[in-house]
Amino acid sequence: MVPVGIGVHFSNVSSIGVFVINFIAIIPLAALLSYATEELALRTGETFGGLLNATFGNAVELIVSILALTQGKVDIVQESLIGSILSNLLLVLGMSFFLGGLNRIEQHFNVTVAQTASSLLALAIGSLIIPAAFESYAAKNGTDAVQELNVTKLSQGTAVLLLLVYAAYLIFQLRTHIEMYNAPSRKGDKRKPKPGAGDATRGFAQIGADISVGMGGVNTQETPMREPEEEKEQPQLHLITALLTLGISTAFVGICAEFMTDAIDPITKPCGPLPRTFVGLILLPIVGNAAEHATAVTVAIKDKMDLAIGVAVGSSMQIALLVIPFVVILGWIIGTHDPDMNLAFDAFQVIMLFVSVLLVNYLIQDGKSHWLEGVLLLVLYVIIAVAAWFYPEKGLIQDVSECPK
Repeated sequence: MVPVGIGVHFSNVSSIGVFVINFIAIIPLAALLSYATEELALRTGETFGGLLNATFGNAVELIVSILALTQGKVDIVQESLIGSILSNLLLVLGMSFFLGGLNRIEQHFNVTVAQTASSLLALAIGSLIIPAAFESYAAKNGTDAVQELNVTKLSQGTAVLLLLVYAAYLIFQLRTHIEMYNAPSRKGDKRKPKPGAGDATRGFAQIGADISVGMGGVNTQETPMREPEEEKEQPQLHLITALLTLGISTAFVGICAEFMTDAIDPITKPCGPLPRTFVGLILLPIVGNAAEHATAVTVAIKDKMDLAIGVAVGSSMQIALLVIPFVVILGWIIGTHDPDMNLAFDAFQVIMLFVSVLLVNYLIQDGKSHWLEGVLLLVLYVIIAVAAWFYPEKGLIQDVSECPK
């Protein structure tokens, strides 16, 4: 599908066709990314494997953001970045909890690691709430131009601090506290099947054997009740091959994502059928997070919850502390204006992000998960998607003749 997606971009196919075909083309690439990440995790450990997957996956987000920023689509940049955090925290983590918990009573993960990531996310949300509140209340005490300039300066200073915090976190994770991150978590017990007729017969036979032992006989019916131990997985790809697979897949995802970004205007209202906020906040992040989604769900089903948490929550944290500040600094360097790229995101988006992080913090604080917690996260994501569909648009083209073809 990737060659088809590239081909339709340079042909006379409608923008809707380009968007849909490249959307579909990213799905098999996400599967490749998932496979390569698992291979690397088997060699480097779940923590470093999750960091690699989040980094390569967020490279797609960074590419899309830079392309949109150079085109002056600051609103799309802000919506897609917030949407990526929401998608990872609610959709990716929710699907991991739900599908991983269907066959198990509970799943366990490193609660200290998860809560550290959540605390950093709370800091990142604070860095978005303060500029939004500053912009809202400062409007009463100055002109629009002075207000926007002050918000931009506040955002640039905050972005530098967030980048320093992320650098400190990497030192904490990979150097000073690496043993804590590599500590294995307890595996969850699989759900026992309901007893059938054969199980009842074997149960009566076992009872009879126990009675004969009590009367001095020998138990010939004794069967061990322990579950067979799972064999340790062995990597199938060479380290260099896995890294190349990860890099090439990410590059193709970036190409398809670029073509999708170019097709946004013709498919959004009033030129197309889709609300612009819904596309930026929901659709684009789902595609951009395809790698994380495939990886986290796959490893959660295999009860590798530390890797799943590292991919889902770790990716959200990386966007909040690395990608968003970097894009703000990049906008500062290239001189984007009207509007400036700053941290004063739409209040609606910031509130949704705050509620999402609050729910995730409640669910991971005990270091255990089950399928119902996944349902809670997914329901909140659906509520946000419905709200994004009906959210009023800003800066719409009024004359349909101005729509790009």
